[in-house]
Amino acid sequence: QVQLVESGGGLVQAGGSLRLSCAASGPTFSNYVINWFRQAPGKEREFVAYISRSGISINYADSVKGRFTISRDNAKNTVYLQMNSLKPEDTAVYYCKANSGATEYWGQGAQVTVSS
Repeated sequence: QVQLVESGGGLVQAGGSLRLSCAASGPTFSNYVINWFRQAPGKEREFVAYISRSGISINYADSVKGRFTISRDNAKNTVYLQMNSLKPEDTAVYYCKANSGATEYWGQGAQVTVSS
């Protein structure tokens, strides 16, 4: 079983930056691909970014390309989401998800609020 804990959320002005962390328990973290999702009030949860087990393959939603960077440190069992040039429309609860085959785990979420 993998437990995921997000941290690093908060309140920031438009144009600012935040770095989210997704820390995982368990010795098999490197077996999991990691996705970041977000959910704004009244909206469906949407994909933000993906990173493969090795970190070589990365993908982003069009809405965050060029502003967000996903990375991972398997030695620290942690995935990061560096968010720059934040916009009010980035306001949401951000979740990380770990997948290995049909198995998936979600974190509890981290609130990111961007003021205009």
